[in-house]
Amino acid sequence: MANTLLTINMITREAVRLWKNSNNFIKHIDTQYDDSFAKTGAKIGTALRIRLPNDYTVRTGAAASVQDTAEQSITMPLATQKGVDVSFSSADRTMSLDDYSKRVLAPMVTVLAGAVANDVMSGVEGGISNFEANTDASGNVLTPTAETWLNAGARLDLTSAPRGNRKIIMDSLTQARTVSSLSGLFNPVRQIGDQYETGEMQQALGFDWYMDQTVLKHTTASYTASGSPATVCTTVNGASQTGSAITVAAITGGLAAGDIVTFETTNGVNRITKQTTGQLMQFVVTSAVATGGTSIPIYPALTPAVGGSSVQYQTVDVSPANGDDVRVVTLSGVVYRKNFAYAPEAVTLASADLEIPKGVHEAAREAFDGVSMRMVTAYNVATDQFITRLDILYGYKWVRPEWACVIADKI
Repeated sequence: MANTLLTINMITREAVRLWKNSNNFIKHIDTQYDDSFAKTGAKIGTALRIRLPNDYTVRTGAAASVQDTAEQSITMPLATQKGVDVSFSSADRTMSLDDYSKRVLAPMVTVLAGAVANDVMSGVEGGISNFEANTDASGNVLTPTAETWLNAGARLDLTSAPRGNRKIIMDSLTQARTVSSLSGLFNPVRQIGDQYETGEMQQALGFDWYMDQTVLKHTTASYTASGSPATVCTTVNGASQTGSAITVAAITGGLAAGDIVTFETTNGVNRITKQTTGQLMQFVVTSAVATGGTSIPIYPALTPAVGGSSVQYQTVDVSPANGDDVRVVTLSGVVYRKNFAYAPEAVTLASADLEIPKGVHEAAREAFDGVSMRMVTAYNVATDQFITRLDILYGYKWVRPEWACVIADKI
């Protein structure tokens, strides 16, 4: 029986099908596909606009207190094109789709998805401000306990992150330590057995758990510290500050993007009630601060109540006081694994159709489950080789970074 040649359309359809199952992180985030470029094709720099949920305040009494709808939106450029390029003989095209998928496509898609996941994961640095760690009395980061993971869930609750579909993405060593430390802890016998057999965390503590190789490691800046534990890096310089940067006394040693800081008298607020949580608000440093720097760029913005009344998009109860200690949540120079808990809607990965080029041997593009990919093949008659490239054009944005929480683990 004659072999049937695989077509470019068959191969591209199989590639996009494999995509979502090749990386645990990519599989469990919000993906959007824009088909408005289906005829002309998208190019690097094309941008999508994403609206964020509106926020309002509540009045007391019968008299109306009309407030404007202050809509917030973000622009997400489709700024990155990644791809994998391979060559294979015409004989390879006579394989069955299953064989071709296993030998050629699966490795291509796996490395491509891993590269995209690593790119999206980098948004955790300078993007996520919620932080939990199990530490000793001196401030050294230890392996997370059940309480650490539960506290991460509580932080998500305070930001009104959706329940019921929350995920944890963790490093392989964190998974090994967690399976060991949580084995038997309030788990059904069947689930304990599954964890013992697979060495993997299952559903527990309000999360679905996944291991992924793209989890980052963060190195805290080598700032000059004081206090006990020794995590005070500077003091606030000026009262009643608001916005996305805060003026401080000169920092010796600087801060790194992704470092998390708190201010001595500034607590977070519940996003629904606008009432203080009674816990210091955490802010992520959005870009590096050099030694001697006197301004720290932060997220979220400092948005306190005004005149004792809550405001839209309020983040803190009060502004930091002049002279307040600025603490980093980890010791100077510490390296830790940056696992995180999140609601899938916290981050969006968007892709669009790339243009189909003319004058090639064959080309196709397919969209599946929020992802568009393009495959192009050219033939080299001298070597009887097909040269094939698999491409994706994408952009990503941590649209609701408050719906994620970093859980540190020791190296």
